[in-house]
Amino acid sequence: MDERKRLVVIGNGMAGTRVVQEILSRDREQFHVAMFGAEPYGNYDRTLLSDVLTGSKDIKQIFLNSLDWYREHNIMLHAGTAVTAIDRNNKVVRGDGGVEESYDRLIIATGSRPFIPPVKGLEKKGVFVFRTLDDCQAIEAYARGCRRAAVMGGGLLGLEAARGLLSLELDVTVVEMMPWLMAQQLDAAGGALLQRTMEQMGVQTLLEKTVTRALGGDRVTVLEFQDGSTLDVDIVVMSCGIRPDTGLASTSGLAVDRGIVVNDRMQTSDPDIYAVGECAQHRGKLYGLVAPLYDQARVLAEHLTGTSSNGGYQGSKPVSKLKVMGVQLVSMGDTTPADLQDEVVSYIEPLRGVYKKMVIRNNRLVGATLLGETDTAGVLTQMFLLDAALPERRADLLFGTSSGAPILSVFDLPDHAQICHCHGVTKGQIREAIEFGKCRSVSQIGARTKAGTSCGGCKKLLEQFLEVYAGEVAEDPAEHWYVSSVPMTKPELVTAIKAKEIKSVSALFRELNGGREEPSHKTALASLLKTIWAGEYEDERDARFINDRVHANIQKDGTFSVVPRICAGVTSPAELRRIADVAEKYQVPAIKLTGGQRIALAGVRKEQLPHVWKDLGMASGHAYAKAIRSCKTCVGSLFCRFGLGDSIALGTKIEKRFHGLETPHKMKLAAVGCPRNCAEATVKDLGAVAIEGGWQVYVGGGAGTRVRAADLLCTVKTHEEVLTYMGRFIQYYREHGKYMERAYGLVERVGIERLRELLVEDVEGIGARLDAEIERAIEACTDPWVEADEPVHPAQFSGPVLVELKR
Repeated sequence: MDERKRLVVIGNGMAGTRVVQEILSRDREQFHVAMFGAEPYGNYDRTLLSDVLTGSKDIKQIFLNSLDWYREHNIMLHAGTAVTAIDRNNKVVRGDGGVEESYDRLIIATGSRPFIPPVKGLEKKGVFVFRTLDDCQAIEAYARGCRRAAVMGGGLLGLEAARGLLSLELDVTVVEMMPWLMAQQLDAAGGALLQRTMEQMGVQTLLEKTVTRALGGDRVTVLEFQDGSTLDVDIVVMSCGIRPDTGLASTSGLAVDRGIVVNDRMQTSDPDIYAVGECAQHRGKLYGLVAPLYDQARVLAEHLTGTSSNGGYQGSKPVSKLKVMGVQLVSMGDTTPADLQDEVVSYIEPLRGVYKKMVIRNNRLVGATLLGETDTAGVLTQMFLLDAALPERRADLLFGTSSGAPILSVFDLPDHAQICHCHGVTKGQIREAIEFGKCRSVSQIGARTKAGTSCGGCKKLLEQFLEVYAGEVAEDPAEHWYVSSVPMTKPELVTAIKAKEIKSVSALFRELNGGREEPSHKTALASLLKTIWAGEYEDERDARFINDRVHANIQKDGTFSVVPRICAGVTSPAELRRIADVAEKYQVPAIKLTGGQRIALAGVRKEQLPHVWKDLGMASGHAYAKAIRSCKTCVGSLFCRFGLGDSIALGTKIEKRFHGLETPHKMKLAAVGCPRNCAEATVKDLGAVAIEGGWQVYVGGGAGTRVRAADLLCTVKTHEEVLTYMGRFIQYYREHGKYMERAYGLVERVGIERLRELLVEDVEGIGARLDAEIERAIEACTDPWVEADEPVHPAQFSGPVLVELKR
């Protein structure tokens, strides 16, 4: 006689399935398991829906458990069957179509439902929620005929929906009623930095806006706001928060407050019925993150199988490890101080989009935010969770110790301590992977346990585990990959691209990564492909940042700056008149002389750009691009009494030859007529300095976030020789520089002596090839402002228009 108890689980999402996995890992013979899932699928990772919308993941890639998994584990799954009633008296669960399952123990894991704000018109066609796989597919299908999209809600899911819509080549605006984005995870400074990063990617934001009506016929065409302004739209995605799905529990007579009330054993008011995940309310708190869900699942499994004697679920400290628009974010605890007694340590680097902040109380970490750079997230998280005393040098928590010594010893952590919160991997599982699975690198641990394969915040701790339990950290080949989504070094990737004649980013992902796309890597790969193929490169709009899509530099208010090319900083009355006429015609708010001896027209609206370019009749100055920009000059021997060389003539030649060439990062150049260095040639990526009888060529200087004196590459006699060796350095940098690595990074990595051997002495005979390659790139280089006559995409220069209604 089969004496196994009957366990029924309502909900086939991440919470319900995790409980079943935890139970089976402890005792496979104690229960007959039946599960109900309202969606007609196996279990999938809801946090990856935006990747499906962007096309970076195929639908099958986000499934955690296929339908075969249920059959293999003898689980009766009623997929696509919603539960309609719980008969507590007879211990029976009833579903659609007359399906019934009796139970001894019942687990409710119904999760949450999207909140629909009370706004008129949201029933129109073109308005969607973004919560399920079916929602995702419906949005993608409808968006094909659209140009302008709005996302209602500036939280995590809203921003991820915006990323998906952007990849569908729509103009996207996020509408948020709070003063900044992701208000639950970020403070005002962090929200402002995230907003700037998003706008650089092409997503516009409207803050402190409340939608009052959705207008149009049967399809939505306009959103109207409380202040009377409107936004033209073709599609609207609502992401206004979630609410626990408690309807079934409530009609069944269970105790319900904001969520289904549970005790420390995850028991409801009925001792045979349990609840886990987003629908459960424990000690007055609701949890919407993966890590608490896994904690609850473990505690419930231990209780049901009788394998633990601990005190049950004690609640979870909130730690969010997210990826927003491809930007890493870690947020934990209280992100704002309670009073003046709290210590606040913060660091901000706007240029790189990096923001770090800690809130400290009584020498304990009570909250932290890491945006854009999350290397120390693993240590910070454990210090927060353990309520550990902090080191006196607070900066070590944000940047690591100067000696490289760990702040927190892995010996201090219990085996049940969760190290990877994205996948619920504990210290015990990691130690087992090292000691018994013979893992010797972070990537090997990831392959075995999934730890470190999502946000990457725990990788530093994984290295510590390897040092302690294996005595070594094997070199991780991933450290040398050009991008982590394609496991190849840059030389290997270049070879594969040439061999397969891959000329677009989508083709690269298809040929070299099984079709799996990573949106955050597209710009790096686009840069590489343009370097390799020049004029044969097949441009794709979603592989470029907004600046590169519209050939102008986006400003904080969503307008753009236009900087025409003025070779060597020398202009003419005719050019100045055209610039003045354009500024007046288009009512440009600001005209600014730049540090590169150019004139910037700041505040130009997106739809004005092609008209401004056409009326200027001047070439692009590439002030927005990762490319060769301007060549700054002094007046040189033409006018200066100290001048030794004609720097204006040389600067003009340099700029006309190399302008606009794609490079791993921006390149700033200068030519000066004497060592007095009035145009700062020795702190530029490339510089030429006139001396008695010739010119010195300098490489690898910097005067931005890092100041670095350039290294002398060579001394030559003529302008032509300057152009030759500058060209060789540029091409070598194009071929060997890492994406977003400034030229001085390459100089330091390779060494100036080695660069002299390769580029000047030509010890390996690559000079002629470099000369030929740079010549080919120059011949293929075109002025991007020709798109004024023919946009490459219908929505390229159109955008969301905010109209103030006349009162």
